[in-house]
Amino acid sequence: MTRHFAIVSAALIASLSMTAGAQANAPVIGRWDLTVQGDNGPYPSWVEVSLSGNRTLVGRFVAGGGSARPIAKVTYTNNTMRFAIPPQWDAANNDMTFEGTVANDLLTGTIVTSGGERQAFTGKRAPALRRATAPVWGAPVTLFNGRDLSGWTSFGGTNNWKVVSSVLTNSKPGANLMTDAKYTDFTLHIEFRYPKNGNSGVYLRGRHEVQVEDISDTELNSTHIGGVYGFLVPNENAAKGPGVWNTYDITLIGRRVTVVLNGKTVIADQVIPGITGGALDSDEGAPGPIYLQGDHTTVEYRNLVITPVKP
Repeated sequence: MTRHFAIVSAALIASLSMTAGAQANAPVIGRWDLTVQGDNGPYPSWVEVSLSGNRTLVGRFVAGGGSARPIAKVTYTNNTMRFAIPPQWDAANNDMTFEGTVANDLLTGTIVTSGGERQAFTGKRAPALRRATAPVWGAPVTLFNGRDLSGWTSFGGTNNWKVVSSVLTNSKPGANLMTDAKYTDFTLHIEFRYPKNGNSGVYLRGRHEVQVEDISDTELNSTHIGGVYGFLVPNENAAKGPGVWNTYDITLIGRRVTVVLNGKTVIADQVIPGITGGALDSDEGAPGPIYLQGDHTTVEYRNLVITPVKP
């Protein structure tokens, strides 16, 4: 009996060791920029897989909308990764399931949404975006001329943006607005005014949302004003509140972002892991526009000035 137990124990330990090794060296570990073929066309998504301890894979997932969601466990067997997560903003009650395989450093597979739709996806490893040298800034560029929407394009609904007394005004929920020009690294000055219970956002390169929102919660969250939606929590609520002008000064270098809200640094040189919900695309290494969210509530912007890095 003792000898049999020892043999079984040795076999179990060997099996666990092999499993742990397979998980620890799983090629799916890392961050992946995804393009999903949805029912209404392709949309961007993102997934991160990391090792917890020596044999358990966990992660985070961003769908076409909403914030980054935790993945409690990712399984990886026979070159296939799988996980399931509960719905976030979906009307259906089923878990979303994800299944993908890696070949030639590309991740492909299928998502089954909470509503039961099967959607194929392809993914590539997200770029590190590390900069070898400090930026050399170019000349400041005024993004809004105070007269009309020259240099901007609306998308995603009815355009309710107009100029009122030299202020860029979204009169009611509708389309978003983005610059025609695209940028890599930059510093951005922007002033904004939101109503009570207002909600908007400033998307950097069209992919990473810095939140604009009226909040009353005392416990800060990444989805609150000053935060990078779903990822980075501001260290304080430095907002002046609704109905008055607030100011952002934002610096983005590679993935590293600093957010200054009303003169107070609320995020200091932190790494943005991936795209946020509502991103234009998942091509994180490419230049992108500044985009203002207009599909939630009314909001006003003025004095938008960007200083791009020199090529």
